[in-house]
Amino acid sequence: MRLSDLFTLAFNNLRRRKTRTFLTILGVVIGTASIVVMVSLGLGMSQMMLKSFQSEGSLTIIRVYESYENRENNSKNKAQYELTDENIDMFSSLDHVISVSPSIEVNVSAKCNGYDGSFTICGVSQYYLSQLSLREGGTIPKNDQGQLSLIYGNQILYNSFYKPSSYDSIDVDPDKDTIFITFPQSSYTEKTNKTADESTVSKPVKKYIFPVTGIIAGGKEDWSSNSYNAYADIDTLKRFLRKLYKKALVPNPRTNKNGKAYNYYVYDTAYVFVDSMDNVKEVQNTISDLGFNVSSNMEWLESAQQSLNMVQMVLGGIGGVSLLVAAIGIMNTMMMSIYERTKEIGVMKVLGCDMADIKNMFLFESGIIGLMGGIAGLMVSYLISYIINFFTSSGSNDTVSMFIGYNDGGSLSYIPPWLAVFAIIFAIAVGSIAGYLPAVRAMKLSPLAAIRNE
Repeated sequence: MRLSDLFTLAFNNLRRRKTRTFLTILGVVIGTASIVVMVSLGLGMSQMMLKSFQSEGSLTIIRVYESYENRENNSKNKAQYELTDENIDMFSSLDHVISVSPSIEVNVSAKCNGYDGSFTICGVSQYYLSQLSLREGGTIPKNDQGQLSLIYGNQILYNSFYKPSSYDSIDVDPDKDTIFITFPQSSYTEKTNKTADESTVSKPVKKYIFPVTGIIAGGKEDWSSNSYNAYADIDTLKRFLRKLYKKALVPNPRTNKNGKAYNYYVYDTAYVFVDSMDNVKEVQNTISDLGFNVSSNMEWLESAQQSLNMVQMVLGGIGGVSLLVAAIGIMNTMMMSIYERTKEIGVMKVLGCDMADIKNMFLFESGIIGLMGGIAGLMVSYLISYIINFFTSSGSNDTVSMFIGYNDGGSLSYIPPWLAVFAIIFAIAVGSIAGYLPAVRAMKLSPLAAIRNE
């Protein structure tokens, strides 16, 4: 029997029992829609979580800190566990590392329009600065410029300045408002021959005004790991601090046994940029084995994804139960069809119809039920996804994105193309499997018994 004949015969048989066929297909629709919607919710939550972690910082950045425990336990070789230029170069030579940025952090006080404020100036490398997302028109400070210039985090504009008397906050605009910055006094006092009165004379606090080259992208409601700091080129900041603090280099320098300040920089943090998220864990373990404390958003993401995978399994299982019920309905429909068409099967066998054709006829019927139910269920899934995204989205008017979800992680329900294809194929497979036992039963039915029973 030709393939087209099997399709025609299957469709005609299904059309003869419209109500039963409709109810059976309806079960597949509900089952398919349940699975697709449940999985789409899991995918949407996964993407939203990924976007949340990305907003806090890149997933390919490893933050390296000094291990004070290792440093104290190896007092004879403390420099081995300090974030010095030598160790920064060592990190740069590791496999899969694109760049390493040391960071110097200085907490400063500020005044603007009579309001007090405070924030941290972070000196970082040119590569780090190039990764910052700036508002339109912003540029990164150059490392060969003579004057220190800053990039302000967007949250500094809204949450860093307040009125001393009432603590009422004020919004500032670095492009229009003048911000006076005061650096902390050095805690380092070098032993000299000066008298006590001379050494205790404090110098007047100097205020600085630095040009602003850019502001981190985002408004008052947006935040990231870069939103609360100001950023500068690390080489320019070093030159400025060296001029300001002389031999101390920084406000609170480390000293040796003789009380002398280090003549080299020990950085607060090192940021290691890895070429791929897949290699972050490997590089992180390597640096940890060297005796440093490390952290990254990837380790938190992996932990969160493990929990979310359990949620996805539960959601998929709920949808799977619905499709299992639909499969039982298909099997029941096929069994009823066999009992009603016993004479027809017997006549086909007496006329010499091939056993495989009889089996395929019933498999095609159950497969068509699965196909029709899968397509209809997918359409229902898109409609449900649209409703979910319409009430939970942040105001997008993109109708297509409302139906399938946002690929950038902005929707609660996301139906990727592979899920749509999988849903239809899975529905067909469930229908065919459910119809297999009835098809085998029809194939094994005795023609003489079938005719006599009729």
